Amino acid sequence: MRIFGREPALVLNSLAGVLGLLVTFQVGGLTSEEAGWIVASATAVLGAVAAAMTRPIAVQAFTAAVATIASAVAAFGYEAAPTYVAGINGAVLGILMFVTRGQVTPIVPDGKAVRPTSV
Repeated sequence: MRIFGREPALVLNSLAGVLGLLVTFQVGGLTSEEAGWIVASATAVLGAVAAAMTRPIAVQAFTAAVATIASAVAAFGYEAAPTYVAGINGAVLGILMFVTRGQVTPIVPDGKAVRPTSV
């Protein structure tokens, strides 16, 4: 299954990064705590959906877990500004997507993984 012709892990992790970017620009005048909840929650939910849509699940689950934990620690452990929380989230997602890109494949509706074709 693909989203907009792309692999689901790429699209959903990019969406989580864009949501983090909106928080960076403080759209809606969010407090630090609200921004932390939004970034961590969006990363966790979108990561779980991406893990369900790719195989092996562990790689995407690891990416989502690390990004969510990094965002939560920055927001709640260090009480960082929303811009730092979103920046940390975006950096972690970007790096992990780059590193794990070749390790995940999208699933087709019958549940089997499909290897990406080279161009």
